[in-house]
Amino acid sequence: MSSIILVFLCLIVGVLLRRVPAFPSTSPVVLNQFIIYISLPALALYAIPEVELDSTVLLPVGVAWICFAASAAFFYTLGRIYGWSKKLIGCLILTAGLGNTSFVGFPIIEALYGKEGLQTAILVDLPGTFVVVSTLGIALAAYFSKGQPDFKAIGLKILTFPPFIVFVIAFGMNVANLHFSDDLKDVFNRLGSTVTPLALVSVGMQLRIERKSKHWRFLFLGLAFQLILAPLLIYVLYVLVLGMRGPVVQVSILEAGMAPMITASIVAISYGLKPRLASMMVGFGIPLSFITLAVWYLLVQGL
Repeated sequence: MSSIILVFLCLIVGVLLRRVPAFPSTSPVVLNQFIIYISLPALALYAIPEVELDSTVLLPVGVAWICFAASAAFFYTLGRIYGWSKKLIGCLILTAGLGNTSFVGFPIIEALYGKEGLQTAILVDLPGTFVVVSTLGIALAAYFSKGQPDFKAIGLKILTFPPFIVFVIAFGMNVANLHFSDDLKDVFNRLGSTVTPLALVSVGMQLRIERKSKHWRFLFLGLAFQLILAPLLIYVLYVLVLGMRGPVVQVSILEAGMAPMITASIVAISYGLKPRLASMMVGFGIPLSFITLAVWYLLVQGL
């Protein structure tokens, strides 16, 4: 419950800090850079070397990759049909294609399914969502932020993206069965835990409710995909097509329907992909997701 309170509190703090002169308009940029260069790499070093890799990880790991691919196909097609700008298409793919599988997902899944459910949620997040945003997410952001894509530059951005560099190191440690000392893990855990409060404060500082905003219909479309269509897709593939059942499948479906990923929003904002809409996706998506997740939880019971 404390994690849920933290989410809403940090959003409110961010909104209030806009009125404090000591925090200039560039404050969210500084917070975002700290998250990308310090918080996310620390989180990767803390968790990834400890993940157990075997065939059981395929279903939960596949969630993020499937949903991101579906989001790309869905919004790119709509964008071409209706003549949307590249930045709008990129923003929607990023923010609607990746769920908040950790900072909102972990406390909810642990409350509903206990420690075993949390292990599944970690598999959805680290080898799945985290890797997608660090590779495909950065590539997509770089591609849609420029008029003419420079694939060499995009590749360089991926290879120099701090969380991706650290992920490669942490994954290598996992394969080699190398581990950090308990003291170092505690340090990484503390640094990694700053992602949620800093990111949500940053989002809150950029969140503005404009009744006449041109973003409302795109916000509705993006959240409809993330909160309804994405978990529906995983349900169809895993349950109806593959015939899978059990807690792992239930957790996978719920994780697919989490609110938009904070880190994906930060990446979209950092690359100038409709920053206002990216902030709205997180700011409105988090509270709405509690309603849709309750419905999905009722639907997946008995699987």
